[in-house]
Amino acid sequence: MTEYTKDQERIATLNSEQFRVTQENGTERPGTGEYLDNKEAGIYVDIVSGEPLFVSSDKFDSGCGWPSFTKPVDHSFVDELEDMTHGMKRVEVRSKFGDSHLGHVFTDGPKESGGLRYCINSAALRFVRKDHMEAQGYGAYIDQIDIK
Repeated sequence: MTEYTKDQERIATLNSEQFRVTQENGTERPGTGEYLDNKEAGIYVDIVSGEPLFVSSDKFDSGCGWPSFTKPVDHSFVDELEDMTHGMKRVEVRSKFGDSHLGHVFTDGPKESGGLRYCINSAALRFVRKDHMEAQGYGAYIDQIDIK
């Protein structure tokens, strides 16, 4: 198994928005994220560590302004923490090994898929197209992607 870590060299290459979101717990403005309307088949990974996070088959249009997913590709790569900031009680989503702030999880997702909505900042993600997954070390997750 690949070892995923918080890569300081990679952090140094992040643009200001990626750094603000992943390292300073920021949130990109709704409707502005690079992957909001992405419909390609593939996997979304942590921009810092490369940890596999979400697959395109679990992405849905929630209308919230951020990419939304019904579940992580593998729960062992995601931490869910209580977040009491901004006068709200929420559940923050972070990458396990990269410790990147990803977004939040809410209970208003599609009922038929478990009822969760992982509301994730595009700035925290890197997208790997399905036809590149094997070469980039994500071949084990290809079978989780349904072609729609």
